[in-house]
Amino acid sequence: MSGNLFSPLPLRGITLPNRIAVSPMCEYASVEGVANDWHLVHLGSRAAGGAGLVIVEATAVEPRGRITYGDLGLWSDAQVPPLARIVSFLKSQGAAPAIQLAHAGRKASCQLPWDGGAAIPPSAPNGWQVVAPSPIPFRDGDPTPHELTVSEIHLIRDAFAAATRRALAAGFEVIEIHGAHGYLINEFLSPLSNHRHDAYGGTFQNRIRLVCEVIESVRHEMPAHLPLFLRISATDWADGGWTLDDSVALARIVQPLGVDLIDTSSGGNAIHANIPVGPGFQVPLAERIRREAGIPTGAVGLITEAAQADEIVRSGRADLVLLARELLRDPYFPMRAAQSLGVPVHAPKHYLRAWPGSLPRA
Repeated sequence: MSGNLFSPLPLRGITLPNRIAVSPMCEYASVEGVANDWHLVHLGSRAAGGAGLVIVEATAVEPRGRITYGDLGLWSDAQVPPLARIVSFLKSQGAAPAIQLAHAGRKASCQLPWDGGAAIPPSAPNGWQVVAPSPIPFRDGDPTPHELTVSEIHLIRDAFAAATRRALAAGFEVIEIHGAHGYLINEFLSPLSNHRHDAYGGTFQNRIRLVCEVIESVRHEMPAHLPLFLRISATDWADGGWTLDDSVALARIVQPLGVDLIDTSSGGNAIHANIPVGPGFQVPLAERIRREAGIPTGAVGLITEAAQADEIVRSGRADLVLLARELLRDPYFPMRAAQSLGVPVHAPKHYLRAWPGSLPRA
């Protein structure tokens, strides 16, 4: 799948018009998990800006799976129509619509970030009992999570499948499973947070059991022509935690289960992690998984320049670049990137006068 930043990217039965994706970014703007005008404008402006793939923020498969009480959800049919409206607009701008399905596990029930982001006790307003593979809080002083029983694990697995059905009803063309950043699936993967002694803990094969079951349940609901992504934290960046070697091994296992791309992030599960943050610091993780597991990857993390993003794709280090903060700063980054790289700019027809020499996109 080599090419450049503006090469089409075929994935199963769909083709992304370029390799720029809007990374899922929580907006904390929902009431009871329902999308609203903020989400339409936030996501729609990035599609109008030229991104080839727009991924809706971490969307909880059950109420207690929200990071905060302002998170999106897909546990109810009532949450489908507002998302369908957003999907329609994204498609009208030529972007493939995607959604990330998530469960926050022990990192749920938090204040909104601008209110401090602290954990909310179950007895406090806007708080609830958090759950996890083991009763280990993320931070000292956080509420102790309820250790999930096997039957409760199965219910969460089934909730991912039900949310997938609703996502497809809304018209999404790509589903991403959130297995990163210290949220529930990542908590099961990492020996730092998973101290279980049953079929879902202990050995590597047991710790990956939940993510494999979720993949199988989600893939079962999806038509064969639509792609499935898995976001992982490729390393915990902490002694005794999940490693890049583990991620390569996991990628080899999940590809035959129906995963089409590994969205490669890192960290989030260990408060004491030593993360070497810098421009493109996670790209080598995506590169190694791609090379050794033979699966397409997405690179994310401090990718801010057109030439930088283009080099990642041209060199075969990843197949897709996912941008977050840079697209918050500039929703029109894809068009500016095309201009700077000498690639034809495809602009919305309403904006052609602002981009001399551009071609109409929508």
